[in-house]
Parts: sequence; C-alpha cells; structure tokens
Amino acid sequence: MKPLVSIIMGSTSDLPVMEKACKWLEQQEIPFEVNALSAHRTPDAVETFAKEAKGRGIKVIIAGAGMAAALPGVIAASTSLPVIGVPIKGMLDGLDAMLSIIQMPPGIPVATVGVNGAQNAAVLAAEMMALGDEAIARKVDNWKASLGAKIEKANKELADIKDYKFKC
Repeated sequence: MKPLVSIIMGSTSDLPVMEKACKWLEQQEIPFEVNALSAHRTPDAVETFAKEAKGRGIKVIIAGAGMAAALPGVIAASTSLPVIGVPIKGMLDGLDAMLSIIQMPPGIPVATVGVNGAQNAAVLAAEMMALGDEAIARKVDNWKASLGAKIEKANKELADIKDYKFKC
C-alpha cells in the first residue's frame, strides 16, 4: 500500500491536532503517511521531502504548523502538489499561524483550513483526490451524507427531553 496523502507537522507536539486528519483518513481507508519535519530546523529535509513527494505517489500534502507557520509555504515552494495548511493554535490563539499560512506570494498557493482544522484538511484532501478517483468520491459522499443523519438524530433527542417545565 502506498500513501496518497502526506501529513507533515513541524514538531511532534503538533500531533494532538494533526491526528484528527490521521483518524479521518484511517476511517475512510485512504492511505496516508505522517512525518515531522521543521522548515526552520531541518530545511534541507523539508525541501527533499517536497521535491520527492510526487514521485512517491503522494497526491496531496497536509502541513500543520504553529507560530511562524512557515512549513506549508516552504513545502508549496518546492512541489506542484496541492498543499493544505493547518494553522495550529499557539500564541495569539493561532491567528499568527493562520496569517502566516494564508499570506503566500503569487504562484505559491496554500489552501488553508481553520485553526486546528486538521479533520477539515483531510476532508479537503479527499475531495481533491475525488476529482479523479470514483472510489474516494463515494467515500466522501457517504461520509457527508452521514453528517446530516447525525444532526437529525441529535435534534430528535433534543425534542424528546422532558426535564424542563417551560420547554415547549
């Protein structure tokens, strides 16, 4: 089995956020890999990773980073693969990381999800791959359909609550 998605983070301290992407991809049975590489502490390794990812069969890269959040942009500068940035909450409630990721120069785009939005990054990666893969498209469609069912169930449970005297 070869990974289709590469999840990369600047430090293993980012794993509690980034594992949400891992879990979603695992549930959908979409092969992925996980690495910790730092744009500032291991720049050569990051560049090598980015340049070799496409040749290894990677289709989308999810890059999580906090504070200066250079990792997604550094990766995007060295590959033509789509890169999805996940700003990780740290200082300034993640605003610093988010602004670092969304402020890319022309020609070096990085798609960006919300702060700590690793699951959404995994969903977006699957949606990108679904454009050319019918099996992944079915998985995404089925998962999205299940979201509505969860809300309908929760709404019914709320309607059944009888603990309040003035609830109508």
